[in-house]
Amino acid sequence: MEVAILTVGDELLAGDTENTNASWLARQITARGATVTRMLTVPDDAALIAETVREWHAAFDAVVVSGGLGGTHDDVTMAAVADAFDRELVVEDDVAADVVETARAYQEANPELVAEYDDLDIDVEAWASTPAGAEPLLNPTGLSPGCVVEDVYVFPGPPDELKPMFEGVADRFGGDLVSETFYTPAPEGAMTGLFRELHDRFDVVVGSYASRGSTPNRVKLSADDEATLAGAVAWLRENADVVDEPSELDGTDARNS
Repeated sequence: MEVAILTVGDELLAGDTENTNASWLARQITARGATVTRMLTVPDDAALIAETVREWHAAFDAVVVSGGLGGTHDDVTMAAVADAFDRELVVEDDVAADVVETARAYQEANPELVAEYDDLDIDVEAWASTPAGAEPLLNPTGLSPGCVVEDVYVFPGPPDELKPMFEGVADRFGGDLVSETFYTPAPEGAMTGLFRELHDRFDVVVGSYASRGSTPNRVKLSADDEATLAGAVAWLRENADVVDEPSELDGTDARNS
């Protein structure tokens, strides 16, 4: 299963907000055996979002979109996804009811804000709309719903809203990819020939990630089946100074080159 991740937001591109959603989603998807093959961040530009979703929908098994949901002026993602599929935005009864209940609970929990501001009544249509025919995903911790349109999954941007919503559909992301991670005190440059031979012998992807200071370098092997990975792991253990955990190196300094 090949998956593409699209994160949306001017604040991400400006560096005002750290893009933790992309790395978190990638870890979750990879851990379930799927492969993340694209990752892109775009501004709050409806036309660009729609174009990217349309292209990626045709190219990948699934597309995950996060950010830009809600009823404010820069929340354009839901309308853009609807446009990508040539669908209208609609308000499902259960989604509207959930949005109203969430807003009511917030107001009851924050009476001082209700007293201070006169505009806490939300535009339910703006906040609850999803593309026609989509599967709505109710928001257990926030206001804006997500949705699933064919193989495109749309989630809110706040991590405390995205994570539980993703967990509700996480079992739909799967595949045969298996991985194993090791650590080595050897400089990265000293491993080049060994990694080349490993790749020639086994149909695996070899990831080498240099660290700094006393932290050992990290090596990750990935394959499409357990047997291939097991063979590559056995060969690596026999031919390289690798351990399963950094603590097993007893403070050995990892020199990088």
